[in-house]
Order: sequence, then structure tokens, then C-alpha cells
Amino acid sequence: MTTAAPDVHRVRVRDATRPGGLDGTWALLRLAARRDRVRLLVWTASILIMWGYAAVALDSLFPTAADRQLRGQLMSSPAAVILTGSGFGLDDYTLGAMVANEMGFMVLLALALLAIQTAVRSTRAEEETGATEILRASTVGRHAPAVAAYLLVVAVNVVIGVGTWGVLVAVGLAPGGAAALGAAGAATGLFFGAVGIVTAQLTTHARSASGLALAVLGLAWVVRAAGDLRAQGGSPLSWASPLAWALQTRACVDTRWWPLGLLVVGAVVLLVLGARLGGRRDLGAGLVTTRPGRAYARASLAGSVALAVRLQRGSILAWAAGVGLGAVATGTFTDSVSGMVSKLPQLGDLLGDVGALVDAFAALMVMFFVVLVAGFALSSFHRVRTEEQRGRLEVVLSAPVARTRWLGAQLAVTLGASVVLLVLAGLGLWAGAVSVGDGSVSAGAYVVAALGHVPAVALLVAVAVVVHGWWPRGSGLVWGWYGFSAVAAVYGGLLQLPGWLLDVVPFTHSPVLPGPGASWTGALVMAALALGLGALGIVGFRRRDVPAL
Repeated sequence: MTTAAPDVHRVRVRDATRPGGLDGTWALLRLAARRDRVRLLVWTASILIMWGYAAVALDSLFPTAADRQLRGQLMSSPAAVILTGSGFGLDDYTLGAMVANEMGFMVLLALALLAIQTAVRSTRAEEETGATEILRASTVGRHAPAVAAYLLVVAVNVVIGVGTWGVLVAVGLAPGGAAALGAAGAATGLFFGAVGIVTAQLTTHARSASGLALAVLGLAWVVRAAGDLRAQGGSPLSWASPLAWALQTRACVDTRWWPLGLLVVGAVVLLVLGARLGGRRDLGAGLVTTRPGRAYARASLAGSVALAVRLQRGSILAWAAGVGLGAVATGTFTDSVSGMVSKLPQLGDLLGDVGALVDAFAALMVMFFVVLVAGFALSSFHRVRTEEQRGRLEVVLSAPVARTRWLGAQLAVTLGASVVLLVLAGLGLWAGAVSVGDGSVSAGAYVVAALGHVPAVALLVAVAVVVHGWWPRGSGLVWGWYGFSAVAAVYGGLLQLPGWLLDVVPFTHSPVLPGPGASWTGALVMAALALGLGALGIVGFRRRDVPAL
């Protein structure tokens, strides 16, 4: 009996690994959208609710033209310029101008973070876990994962942009100004999504790719702030920052659309660069290669703490460099406080003497870096979840290593590194202030002001320990709490959030330093809660299975 051989000449073989191949893009897009649907829906709803709440709250808090004009004068302060941008339309501060000036920059940052997270999560993170290698074994083109990730970024930003327009028009803003705000946010998301695509080609680990992209975002913030402090409406230096391009639309004041073209062109250039870089590397590898390790580990790596330090050494050093340099750059803004008061005497009448203004400004800048360090602390601790998911924790625990010892080492490194970063932030702010001739606040005062927030950071981490110990899949709730706390801590005063809502923010219970009359009661209570919750979380970790599926 014979069997007919298939006509191989009629079989079309598609090379899924050919350069530029986009096979499977739509399937990967659907997969990513389904996997991240809850996270993306939460982000979208949060941003749209924030727009609506801000517009309604500002309208009710400042109902008359005189009230809004007084508010406009406050928006000329250095702290407001750094946090929100160089205000437009302050001479005739309408509701539209108020919403655009006081909420626009915060939403731009949120959309940039969302875009970076989405781009890296669907590219480098998938490669790091090995999922992309499995997918590429089928008919999936070389660039399909990156293209699918960016299409998801585009879809999310378009939905949020259109939703922004609808929400703002519904609360009474002019359609043109509302459309400009929605488009500015979407264009910013597209630009920083492209930044995430590029950084995903450079590094081997998703954490490093996200860190590089966030460093670009932080640099853009610093450059924009430095430029906006130089002149009302921005200076030439401001235009070196992509964040300033979005703000320069002057939405709801003197709307102009052409600055958004810079963001679109920049995104296209970055995407072309990302495609070129992606074609030059192997799957799973980054263009910045890591050095091979030693054949035999040093004796100093035998302990759990030493291993935790070794695993997080690169991340800690990168954060230390970023926080230190960022704090120095931010500290140089302190001379703008007295300078702006001299230019605008009415600010002194509204806000008090220059010394009190410097203390308030220093406290706000300390809070900004505390929020960043808290983000590092959560990210550092959640590495334990990654170790568990990828099976490395089971290997460690197969040796004579107790669970409490291993988890305690991770906590010690996380909190220890957080304290070091806070000290660097305080010293950096002082060094920056001294470099411009402002020595009114001592180095010790800055450091104590930063360390006063250690209990708040520890409380956030302790809640993460409880969630990891008893319900590992609920880590997203901790990140949600942190995100709200970060916004409320930095922008709560501008948004006029109610007191009961601020009570759930750990940072608001820390002593307000530098300055006289600070209360340490809240810090002591948070420290006690952190110890109790940390112990509860360790108990849960000892009792449950590893890994928790």
C-alpha cells in the first residue's frame, strides 16, 4: 500500500521571524486588551472621574470672577508653576482656564505613566517571562508584539481623549477647549508610549525599561519646570520638554493646535528608532547587554539579606542617582520664591512672609520626593511576587532558608534603601538651594523633613506585605491606594479635597517639616500600624502555599 506524498510546492511557508514581519499583530492586540482590560478600565474611569470632579469642585469653590481672579494670583507661585505649569489666562481666570491650568499637567503625567506601563508590559515584560518566545514559535512576526502594544496605547489614549471631551463639555466647558485638553492628553500618551517601546529594546528586564522611560519623564518635568519658572507662559528652555508642548496648546484660553504636532512627530521618530533597534537584537536580549556572572558566588552572598541586596543593587543605584540629581535640580528653584514675590508683591500679601513661603515650598518639594520614594518602596517589595511567580522562590526555599527569614530580608532591603533615598533627597534639595545662594533651610532640616515620612512609606509597604501574605493577587489594590495617595498628597491643596478623603492618605499624617510646630503623633501611630500589619502579613505568608496560584 502506498501513500500519496503531499505536494510541498503548494504549501506556502510564512517566515514569522522575517524583519518587519507583522503577522499576528491583531491577535496579540486582542490578547493584550483582554489581559489588561480591568487595569485599563480602572485607569480610564479614574482619569475621567478626576476631570469631572475637578471641574465641578473648582466651579463650586470659586463661583465668582473675583474668587477666580484671586485663585489665578496664587497660580503664579513657584510651587504652583512646578506642579502645574506656567499658567495661561491668569489675567482673566475663567473656569476653563482654571481647569486646564490646575488639572491639565496632572492628567498629562497620569497618561504618560499609563502609556509607559502598557508599552513595557506588553513587550519587554512578556519577553522576560518567556511568553513572547512561545508566541513567536507560531506565525507571529518579529515586530508584531511591539506594534500590538503601541496600538493598544493608541486605542486607550483615543478613548480617554474622547471621554475627556465628553466629560468636560457635560460640566460646562467650551467644546473647543475641551477637545484641546483631550487631544493634548492623548498626544502625550502616544509620545511616552513610544518612549516605552524604545526603552524596551535597550534593556533585558522590564523593570529597567520602565525605569529608563520614567527617567525620561522625570527629566521632561524638570526641564519644563525650570523653563516655566524663567518666564510667564514659558521660556525657550520650556520647549525642550515634550510636556511643555502639550501645555502650550493653551487650551480654554488661546487654543492652538500646532504644538501637538511636535508630540506626534516625536512619537513617529521614536517608533522608527524602536523598530530599527528591535531589528538589531535577539529575542529576549537587550541592546545593553549584561555582563556574565562569576562561576562561583562570593561567600558574602550566602545570606538572605546579601542576596536581596545583590538582586536589587542596580535598581537601588539607578533610583539613588535619579533622586539625588532630581533633588539638586529641584532645590535650585528655591531662589524663585523670593524672586517671584519681589515681582508680584500681592503674593506676599496672600501667602505671608518670604521665610514662611520658603518653608512651605521646601515642604512641598520634600513631599514630591517622598511620593517617588514610596513608589520605589512598593516596586521593590513587589519583587517578591515576581520571584514567586517565576519559580525562583521555590528553589530558594528548597534550601535551609526559612520563609520569615527570606521575606524579612526583602523588607529590610526595601525599607533600608527607602531611608537612604530619603536622605539623598533631603541633601539634594539643600545642595540645590545652596548652589543658588539660598541657605535659609539647613541640610539637617531638609533631611529630618524627609525622614519624617518614613512611617508613611513603611505603612504602605506593610499593607503590601499583608496583601502578599494573605491575597497575593490583590497587589493592584495597593498600587491603586498609592496612586490616589500620591495625587492627593501633591495636588490635594489645589483640588481642595475634603478632609475625610485626605485622612486615608498616609503622607498627610506625617509631620509638616521644615517649619515650627510640627506634630509627630501621626508618624508614631503609622509606625505602630506598620509594625502590626507587617507581622500580620508575615504570618499569612508562612501559612499559605508557595507559589499561590
